[in-house]
Amino acid sequence: MAKDHYFDITAKLDMMEMKNAVIMAQKELKTRFDFKGVVAEITLNEEGKVLSLSSSSPDKVDALKDILISKLIKRNIAGKSLEEVKTEGISGGNTKIVYKIVDSIEKDEAKEIVKAIKALKLKVTPSIQGDEVRVSGKKIDDLQAVMAEVKTLDLKAPLVFGNFK
Repeated sequence: MAKDHYFDITAKLDMMEMKNAVIMAQKELKTRFDFKGVVAEITLNEEGKVLSLSSSSPDKVDALKDILISKLIKRNIAGKSLEEVKTEGISGGNTKIVYKIVDSIEKDEAKEIVKAIKALKLKVTPSIQGDEVRVSGKKIDDLQAVMAEVKTLDLKAPLVFGNFK
């Protein structure tokens, strides 16, 4: 009898790498000429899983976001791991953008993943287990085909494939 193989689809995020990316972005912010004398800050709240960018104008906030995203990518963190919650004006005519850090698969997205896997009509079994989706099957090739298909889905959560056995 053939042994079942499986893998897990999660959206885990290494918060230490996120913190390091924020520190590196803050260091670059201090050395950039276009931010000399301008109020600009990047704040990370690890417990609340919230990141905020604030500066004197919307253009400067966009530049802050570009700096941060480049640092995240260098640390192998997907830019999709930040979901914009709100943009607001704060005191002194400054602008602030608040981001939620996405580090789990929501129920709706998990159902969408399962639906896409079933549409492939392969001999695999997807199952939702909390905030992860486990896919099991007899053939490794089928599991790899599922991985390739799931990567093409447009989801909010940055997906991680792990626990491949």
